[in-house]
Formats: sequence, C-alpha cells, structure tokens
Amino acid sequence: MNDFIQALNIKASNVGASTGLNWIKTSGETLNSHSPVDGKLIASVITCDRKSYDLAVEKAGEAFVEWRSWPAPKRGEVVRQIGEKLREHKENLGRLVSYEMGKSLQEGLGEVQEMIDICDFAVGLSRQLYGKTMNSERSSHRMYEQWHPLGLVGIISAFNFPVAVWSWNAMIAWVCGDTCIWKPSEKTPLCAIACQNLIADIFRKNNVPEGVSVIVIGGREVGEWLSSDERIPLISATGSTRMGKAVGAVVASRLGKSLLELGGNNAIIVSDKANLDMAIIAAVFGAVGTAGQRCTSTRRLIIHESVYDEFKKRLVKAYGQLKIGNPLDEKNHVGPLIDKDATQLYLDSISKCKEQGGKFIVEGGILEGDGFESGCYVRPCIAEVNSQIPIVQHETFAPILYIQKYDNLPQAINIQNGVPQGLSSSIMTTDMRESEMFLSYAGSDCGIANINIGTSGAEIGGAFGGEKETGGGRESGSDSWKAYMRRQTNTINWSEGLPLAQGIKFNL
Repeated sequence: MNDFIQALNIKASNVGASTGLNWIKTSGETLNSHSPVDGKLIASVITCDRKSYDLAVEKAGEAFVEWRSWPAPKRGEVVRQIGEKLREHKENLGRLVSYEMGKSLQEGLGEVQEMIDICDFAVGLSRQLYGKTMNSERSSHRMYEQWHPLGLVGIISAFNFPVAVWSWNAMIAWVCGDTCIWKPSEKTPLCAIACQNLIADIFRKNNVPEGVSVIVIGGREVGEWLSSDERIPLISATGSTRMGKAVGAVVASRLGKSLLELGGNNAIIVSDKANLDMAIIAAVFGAVGTAGQRCTSTRRLIIHESVYDEFKKRLVKAYGQLKIGNPLDEKNHVGPLIDKDATQLYLDSISKCKEQGGKFIVEGGILEGDGFESGCYVRPCIAEVNSQIPIVQHETFAPILYIQKYDNLPQAINIQNGVPQGLSSSIMTTDMRESEMFLSYAGSDCGIANINIGTSGAEIGGAFGGEKETGGGRESGSDSWKAYMRRQTNTINWSEGLPLAQGIKFNL
C-alpha cells in the first residue's frame, strides 16, 4: 500500500457511514475504488444501507441541538484547527486525490490548499455573521434581522473535486452552526474517508458532539434518500445538470432548499486585441487541466477572425508539447479520465462531432502501452465547429476543445451565451471597452466572468456558481453563508402603547 494511504489511516472495513467520531456497521454492498492512474484496486468499502443511513442522520439531528448553541467564534476555532490539520497532511491528502481521481499532483495539492483557504475564510466569517437594523415606521419600535443556524445540511459532491467542494460547504455550514451529512462520489470514497479521519482527531480534542460531521457512502440511492429526507432542510448538490434537475425537483416537492452547482460549457473569447501569449496559456490549461473534467474547464474558444489562423497554429503546437501520463509525476501535464465509462463518452462525443460536421485539427484517441494500462488515458483534441451543431451545446467531461471564428464582439458574446449552461466565461483583450461590454448587462450571462484569465481556477473569496442549467447556487465566499442559515426579522416595541403598522386603527 502507498505510504500516503497508510498515513491517512484508510482501511478496508465496514465504513458505509460515519458520525464523525465512530463508524457505523452496515450490511451494504461492496464498493471497490480502482485508481485510474494504473487500474489497481486501492481499497474496498461497504456502502451505507438504509438502517445505517437513518442512524447517521438521527445522530446529526441530535448533534445540531448542541452544536447550534456553541458561540460562532468557538465553532470557528474548531475549523481553524481543521485548517492546521490539513496543512500538516497536505502532501498525503493531495497525493490521494491525485491517485484516486487522476488529476495531476499539482492540482491535487492545489485542491487541498483550497480546503485550507476556505478554513481560513470560515474562521473570519465566524465573527461576521451580521444582520441588519432597519427603521420602523412606528415610533418607539426597533426592527432588525438576525440569522440562525438552519439545521442539517446534505452535501452531494462529485468525483472531479473529491474534497474541495465538500469543504466549501462544510466549513461555512459548521461556523453557521449546522451539522453536515456528506455523500461523496462513489468513484472517490477514499478521499472522503481520509477527510473524516483527519477531522475526527480535531473533534475529539475539542469535545465536538458526535454527528456534526457525517458521511454516508453509496451510489444513487443514497443521494435519493438525502434529497427526499424531510429532516434535512438544505441539500447542496454538485454534479451534472441531469442529476441536479432530479435533486431539485425532489427537494422542492417537500419545500426544502437546494443549492445546485451543475454543468458548465465554458468559453473564452480571444479578441484581436488580446495578448496571444497569455491567451494560449489560459486556453490550454483551461481545456486540458484535470483532463477536461472540471465544471469550469474550457470547452469552447471563440476567436476573432483576424487572429484565428495564427492562434490555431499556436494551439496545435502547444498540444503537440503536452505530456500525458501518471499524474503523480510532476513532469506530466495531463492524467487519466476517471474511468472507462468516461473514455467511452469521450469517444462517443468525438464521433458525434465528426458526424455533425466538426473538423478535427488535433485528433483524439485512447493511449495504450506501458504506463497506460488502466485504459483511461486519452489524447486532448481540438475540433473546428459551427456553434449550432448539437454536440457543442452539451458538456462533455473530457479534453475536447471546440473552436470557431467571430467578426464582432456582440456576435462573440451571443455565441458564448448561446448554450444552456452558464457557469464560467472569459475574454482575453487589452481593450477597456471590450472588457466593460463583456461585464455589462449585455455581456456574459454566466455566474463567473473573467478578464484576461481563463475559465478555471476560481478563488474561494468569491461566490462560486452559475446561471441557467448550472443551477443558480452559490458556494464558498462572499455572502454565500446565507444559504446555510435562516433569516428572522424582529420588531421590539418599547413604548407603552400598541401602534399598528400602516397607521391602522383598531379600537376596543
């Protein structure tokens, strides 16, 4: 077994559900975690059955009653210590993320750094859960609002960011006074187990009630249990648009709240006034980073016709220099896709693109031979397309980049906005007017709009999420903490009478 796995105390045992301090025995099915890096079995776990799920949720409900009474700065102190624990184990956890998910080691370490950063953000937030005061229309009255802990928060995360997105939700929810129930992706369960093991040490030291951090491991059925569970007022779900629509409908049917961060079909507009050296870096990293498996991955390039041929030539040259292989080797730029199902979707998308008229200027394909035994390594590829062909309207979680021309900025913006998704967007330009148009009401319709950086690489200080089929949810920074709390308006009458609102008279 790899040293970093041993260091994180991952063992093959009945670990379908955890209440933060203890693991619950379960009679679920066996879930095997194979690394896409080499195809080897890392470990097997037993999934959560309904009985262990209910026990875990019940424990989270009991913990909430005590946890919400802790002063927010005291909860923040626990999160601060979690950040220090993550710093201590950054190398080991980053390597596990890279090995179990397949992203490059630099990106695996970067993901753990995001966890550390959100801990720091949440610690500061624990002293800034502010409400507002308002002027009452009635004399001798005071009116204000305050925020209370919401309750249990269900977190459904995806394989591509197996730890960071959970932390965006959990660290904020914890300082807000909520307890969390995490269903990690069934494709990366060991990353979740490692996080739970690290957190358990901090919770024991601080006498945190059992149930503040719960994980329930399993497939689609566990996500369905969470979504339909009336004990859980908020479900935060990250994944495909199809999954999000199903979750959102079920949660809405019980009048619960959902926070959805779903698919992206992100574009970079490359202006004729762009710094092309910068634009190449943004485009290539955005398209091939994490093997195209980020929700913010660059799927489309919209290039001004006057620089199109030159930029296309640079792209082809840059793709020819990419090193594909074991992501734990820092010399490699691109690792594997998550599994063989993903490689098949990649091949299917290439076939559809060709059938619909796309012309590949860098061909794709599956890599074979020494170092590629897992069958999950593919070639990043580039196709020239018309934006109206069906395949361009869909998100393909693979390193397939679609490029096309434009001749004026309003046209480019219309092309960029002309997809169902609305997560991340970017324009590369040195023209202030173009920048301002892109950021105006007539510009990008995405939740994230960048100038002279790519579509991926969001910082935790800003609220993360998008519009349209991306779901409308916001996680991480800014005032996204409000999603994890309930708002209450309070009016205090300190007069000796009872004046009614709107000047109503009611004499008895």
